[in-house]
Amino acid sequence: MDQSPREPHYVRVRVANACDSCKVRKVKCDGNLPCSYCTRHKRAESCHFTPQKRRRLNSVPSPLSEQGQQQQQQSTPRASVQPSVRPGTASSIHPAPVSTPSHAASSASTAGQGGPAIRASSAEEEAEVPRDARLLYDAQGKLVFIGDCAPLSFFQTVRQLVLSRIDPNAFAHHTGRVSMLQNVHPSQAVPTSNQEPYVDIHAVPSIVNKYLVVTSGLVDLFNTRHLADDISAWVPNRGHDVYAAVNYLVLAVGLQSVDDSLASSYFEHAKVLALATLGSELSVGTVQAFTLITLYMLRACQITGAFLFFGIAVRAVYSIGAHRTEVNSRFGLDIHKHRDRLWKTVRIVDLFLSISMGRPPATADVDCTVPYRENDSNGHEIFDLLNSSVQVLLIIESIVIEVFSRKKISLQLTEGISRQLRGWSNRWLAELKRIAGAPPGQEDEVRIVGACHVLCSYYYAVMLVSRPFLMYEMVKRLPESPLRFETTRDSGSTGRSKLANASIDAGSLMIESISDLIHMGVLDGCMPLIVSWLFAASLVVGVGLLGDFGRILEKDVQMSISALEHFAKYDAHALQYSLIIRSLHASATEYLGRKERYERLQISESSSQLFGLTPRQPRETSQATTGQIQDNSFNSPAANHNPIGSVEGIDSRELGASFFEDLDPSIFPFIHSSSHTPELPVVNGITQNSDQVFGALNLFPLLEEGGHIDLAHYL
Repeated sequence: MDQSPREPHYVRVRVANACDSCKVRKVKCDGNLPCSYCTRHKRAESCHFTPQKRRRLNSVPSPLSEQGQQQQQQSTPRASVQPSVRPGTASSIHPAPVSTPSHAASSASTAGQGGPAIRASSAEEEAEVPRDARLLYDAQGKLVFIGDCAPLSFFQTVRQLVLSRIDPNAFAHHTGRVSMLQNVHPSQAVPTSNQEPYVDIHAVPSIVNKYLVVTSGLVDLFNTRHLADDISAWVPNRGHDVYAAVNYLVLAVGLQSVDDSLASSYFEHAKVLALATLGSELSVGTVQAFTLITLYMLRACQITGAFLFFGIAVRAVYSIGAHRTEVNSRFGLDIHKHRDRLWKTVRIVDLFLSISMGRPPATADVDCTVPYRENDSNGHEIFDLLNSSVQVLLIIESIVIEVFSRKKISLQLTEGISRQLRGWSNRWLAELKRIAGAPPGQEDEVRIVGACHVLCSYYYAVMLVSRPFLMYEMVKRLPESPLRFETTRDSGSTGRSKLANASIDAGSLMIESISDLIHMGVLDGCMPLIVSWLFAASLVVGVGLLGDFGRILEKDVQMSISALEHFAKYDAHALQYSLIIRSLHASATEYLGRKERYERLQISESSSQLFGLTPRQPRETSQATTGQIQDNSFNSPAANHNPIGSVEGIDSRELGASFFEDLDPSIFPFIHSSSHTPELPVVNGITQNSDQVFGALNLFPLLEEGGHIDLAHYL
């Protein structure tokens, strides 16, 4: 055959990956960027490659490869996995050197050669971590990223589980669409005038005391003993520098839940002053000002703005060198201590922002030498709320890195994290619980609220590390459709069950502690950290009630609703959260009632045969009657609208020998969409391994469909 002179003969080489355009058109691709096909058709600018998904290999590694891997892990520093250990910090603060999930999986494969018993025990020690990251709408209708460990992402996972397995009408439309609400009116976005707001010098001490209460355990920016006197001395001769902005912001935070209008005027004026001095002045006051702006906006539910302004505070604290204690020591003993605590404050606020929204932190301990603990002359650690707070948040950071940045968590990995939490608990928990439980007359209110902040972070750390096991147990316990019931309850003796119960216990303890302080009148209405952690605890306890972990959890759910409604007076997020937990509570109680009636009917059918309590009927009639009773008594609200289709769906689906062998790997990712809300796929009979219960996730499937995004029904 004659060859064309314009196309020389060459040997075709199989490329590893073709461009997206050639894949769609089923044509050969040469693997170049841009490829020859796109170049010839004048589509060079649209030629791009999508990375291929890696296949999970189940091959058994050899002992030599395992030994080489262990030696490599011992010789290679894991700076990208865990925070580096810095001088002056305790090793218990940072993540312990525990086995990675990949190493645990390889060990489990090697152990699998010993027999089915060893393989079963290895599988029992692992649980998939659902990847829950998603895009949500903010108050202006803009898409905002929410990461895996955020409470809002956890709610979306719980919501999809309830909708698909319990009741399709469980959550109302307004509780399902969680947006980043903001307590700010458009008219307040720009100050109306440049006139200085009025400051009542006689009210300064009470406002400053309120500021110290609401920020205890979170920030420590000043010498608290002289703060009220310094601001009172500043009031007659107010300037326009950055320290004037700092004083206005202290007053704004203190008045936020007392006089929101006056607090807003202080805040807007202080923000103008802080931004005006940003280009010409960089000092400790710059860090203080933008940290307080962040704190005020967090308390006002303006999360996006808080993230942006906090970035300025982080860059400023690095610029002045406050993250290096040897630099801070050059300014004298008092300033040295003040600058160290300034860095700890920035670290705490940054960790709370990143953990609560599931985003990477802006600070790190790679080049930091500030110690997070102080010892007395006898070598005993001095009790300090700020140190205890930053230590437990660092543990949560390690949980996010070790667990939520990967796809699996094993009991071995959990033990390494729990060892850190036990060490922290031995040092701090007893004293914190004593302070938080003391009446306001016997203990300073500032210390009580600070202890509550730290305790909530500790309980959240326990819930976060054990949450994957809780969701595993929920998938195991709940029926596969609203028309089925699981009549057996797990004994709670397995490792997964114990960790699931630990998550529920931590949520109950947090709810009880917050409720007690609310009844004592200690907690303010604007508490962003407590509200965020309380919402996660309410979801955990509500899920525990739904999974039949005990009807006593209903009391904790009701207490959490009352606590959220208390904060809802000033916090729009808390109002939305309370509606969500109410819907979850109603769904759980309705489901448990239907389940108990079903179980009682099954028992009655057996016991009635002993004494002939029910008349004997022909076999055909009896079967028809039993089917009619079940259909009429135990169908969900959605089934009542279409009973024929629902019953046919049940008849066409049969359970396999093991529940998790035929569980679809996309239970937690939301890659299937319907006409309204995405629902969890029902078991489809496709046999898969138990280590793929949650599977690999496509976080944003709509982004692959031509760029036309409408996530209104995905929230």
